[in-house]
Amino acid sequence: MAAPRRNATVVQMIVAMLVIFIPAILITRLFTIDPEPPVNPIDWRPVAQAAADEASFAVVAPENLPESWVVTRARWIPAGQRGIGGDPVPADTWQFGVLTAERSYLGLDQRGPATPVFVDDVTRRGKVDGSSQAGGRTWERYVSEDGRTHSLVTTSDDTVTIVSGDLPYEALEAFASTLAPVS
Repeated sequence: MAAPRRNATVVQMIVAMLVIFIPAILITRLFTIDPEPPVNPIDWRPVAQAAADEASFAVVAPENLPESWVVTRARWIPAGQRGIGGDPVPADTWQFGVLTAERSYLGLDQRGPATPVFVDDVTRRGKVDGSSQAGGRTWERYVSEDGRTHSLVTTSDDTVTIVSGDLPYEALEAFASTLAPVS
């Protein structure tokens, strides 16, 4: 009679584990991959026009957006109407957002009259980080506490305009240079 192999049970156990775990890992991986969420472009021009007609300030929007950019947010909230959190907004508010070709988000927010709380919220509690010139205006640069979000803030006639995104200041300046009054 042949002597039994001493490592036979260890080899059988490893093979059994592979037979069980490889399909389990593949199935788990297959069902946990999140597809990129769909981007729903919106027609922002009617919202911008309504804001321009009703706002207490000169509403601005970008001119000549690149074809590959997708507008994903256009919101006009008159003073006293309910905002995103359900609370009434204290002042007229215009919000615009776009995804660049690289899927980076650029936001434009305006409010009149300007409030420090609004600037703090939009800049993600940013701190002043110098200044920029763009579109014939001087903008204060803000950087968020985590250093990720950059913002450009300008105030005129008690209206604040903020351009923000997780992009370098140069990209924000280029976007700010395209802003023009909505007529």
